[in-house]
Amino acid sequence: MSRGDLLSIHPLELKFPFALRKQISCSLQLSNKTDNYVAFKVKTTNPKKYCVRPNAGVVLPRSTSDVIVTMQAQKEAPPDMNCRDKFLLQSVKVNDGITAKDITSELFNKEAGHVVEECKLKVVYLSPPQPPSPVHEGSEEGSSPRGPVSDNGHVNAAEFSTAAKAFNEQLEAQDLSPEVNFLFFICCVIVCCCICIVDFNSCL
Repeated sequence: MSRGDLLSIHPLELKFPFALRKQISCSLQLSNKTDNYVAFKVKTTNPKKYCVRPNAGVVLPRSTSDVIVTMQAQKEAPPDMNCRDKFLLQSVKVNDGITAKDITSELFNKEAGHVVEECKLKVVYLSPPQPPSPVHEGSEEGSSPRGPVSDNGHVNAAEFSTAAKAFNEQLEAQDLSPEVNFLFFICCVIVCCCICIVDFNSCL
C-alpha cells in the first residue's frame, strides 16, 4: 500500500495470472485519506496492451474507488515471464463537487503549480499452476504391497489358491508325515485369511 498524503493505493504490483490468448484483469483500490475531493489519472507505458476503467476519476472524501486493469489477450509469453510494463497513478486535490467529466490533463500539470502525487506500479506475470503429477498406487513412501484383495474389496481367489498350493508343495518336498503336512496346511490357511482380513480393512 502506498503512503501518499492523498490516496492509499493497493496493491502496488499489478499481478496477472498469465495465460495465452486470454484477457486477464486485476483491480486497484484507491482510498481517499483526506476530507477533500481527490482526482486521479492512470497512465501506462503500453496503452495498446492494457485497458483501464476508469482511467480517470474522482474519489470522494474518506471513500474508496476501484480501478480495473485488463490485459489484452497475448499470442506469446515474454522471455522468463518478465514484464517491463509500468503504470503511473497521479492524484491531485480538487474543488468540492468536481466530477469525472471535469477532469482535464491541466489538473495534473505540475508546471501550472498543482501539487500532484505520483505512484509507480509494476506489472508482474504469475506463471499458471502446474497440474499435479499422477500418483501411482503403491508408489507412496511407506506403503506396503497389496495382498490378494481386489480393488472392490473382494478376496482374489486365484492368488489365494496359488499361494496355498506353493506352500503345500514346499511341505511335501520336506517328506513330513501326513498329519504334520495337514497341520502346516491348516496354519497356512489361517495365516492367509488373517492377511486378507487386514488388507480388506485397510481398503475400507
